[in-house]
Amino acid sequence: FEVNSFEQLCINYTNEALQQQFNRYVFKLEQQEYEREGIMWKFISFPDNQDVLDLIDQKHTGILALLDEQCILPRTTDTKLCRYFYARCDRHARFSATSAQRVDHVFSIEHYAG
Repeated sequence: FEVNSFEQLCINYTNEALQQQFNRYVFKLEQQEYEREGIMWKFISFPDNQDVLDLIDQKHTGILALLDEQCILPRTTDTKLCRYFYARCDRHARFSATSAQRVDHVFSIEHYAG
């Protein structure tokens, strides 16, 4: 998508959380069980998306917590919210905001639940 809304962020977050659950139960726990039981198997490598989940939902520092915090303040605007995100999330590997995006007060979260 060229432009996403808050609703799409929620959908993407849900997909990432579901992917994390799938990975945990199908790959991580199953492979641990194989090791405990001494079953011969070949390790299956899979991407871990915990970092994108942390960016979105981590207590006190995630996008949702920051949004909640800003909603309490009087006279908060979309522009102020984006600037707050830039200041708090800019160093996160999955958060990006190019100069052109910053002019338009937008940002990107790089993710892939798949």
